[in-house]
Amino acid sequence: MSFDAESPATSRRDVKGKVLYIEDNPLNMDLIETALSAFPGVELIKATTGTEGIRLARSEAPDFVLLDMHLPDIGGLEVVRALNEEIASGKLRVTLLTADTLSMDIVKAMSLGAFDYWLKPLSMAKFETELVRALTRKEPQTITRSPAGAEPSGS
Repeated sequence: MSFDAESPATSRRDVKGKVLYIEDNPLNMDLIETALSAFPGVELIKATTGTEGIRLARSEAPDFVLLDMHLPDIGGLEVVRALNEEIASGKLRVTLLTADTLSMDIVKAMSLGAFDYWLKPLSMAKFETELVRALTRKEPQTITRSPAGAEPSGS
C-alpha cells in the first residue's frame, strides 16, 4: 500500500522518526496514538500543554511536531514563536492541527515557519499521507488545506 504518489514504495514499515504531539484533549491524543501504532518505526512523544511541548521539542529532538492550536496554558501560536529558532534552522517541522478554518493564528504561524496545517476532522488516509510527507521531508502540496480529508487544491 502506498501513501504518496511521489514515492509509491513508501510503506508504513519504511517510515521512521519521532513525532511530538502537543494536545490537551485525551480523545484526540488517543486517536493519533492509535493511528501511529500502524507505523512501527515511529515513536510518539506526548505533551498536554504548550510549555511541556516546548520543553520536549528541545530535549527529545523530534523529527516532527503536531500541534493543537488551543492549549490550556499557552496557545499554539506561542509554541511556534518559542520554537522559531529550531524551525528556522530546519531542525524541526511543526504542523498545526486545528478546527479553525479561517484563523489568523494559522496565517501567523505559517509566516513564522510552521511547515503545514491540517484541519480537524482529519481522515486517517489524509493523516497517513501527510505524516509520510512530513517524516520524509517532502514539502506539502500547498499550504491551503481542504476540510474533512478532501484532497488539497493545487499541487
